[in-house]
Amino acid sequence: QVQLVESGGGLVQAGGSLRLSCAASGIIFNRYSMAWYRQIPGKQRELVALITSGGSTTYADSVKGRFTISRDNAKNTVFLQMNSLKSEDTAVYYCNAKLFQNNYWGQGTQVTVSS
Repeated sequence: QVQLVESGGGLVQAGGSLRLSCAASGIIFNRYSMAWYRQIPGKQRELVALITSGGSTTYADSVKGRFTISRDNAKNTVFLQMNSLKSEDTAVYYCNAKLFQNNYWGQGTQVTVSS
């Protein structure tokens, strides 16, 4: 079955960095668009960054210039490098894999930024 397993979350001070990883299995990884979303309790899940199968990237305005999404197709893994973290980046971060009607989610990893 499909599994997306996130890692790398944690507690960091404002201005610091974290690198999230999402290891995928059960899918033909290089065909999927991969994305990171985040969610704060009581709010809708929002797109943070996306990378297509061809390597094109899209970012939320709030993270442009601070976050970088990348993928390693040989390792079936997508990354989110987060720099200059702010308290408002605190959320549960979810990995997403999408190809046509196939849409899969990881279990989420907590990122907490202390000010």
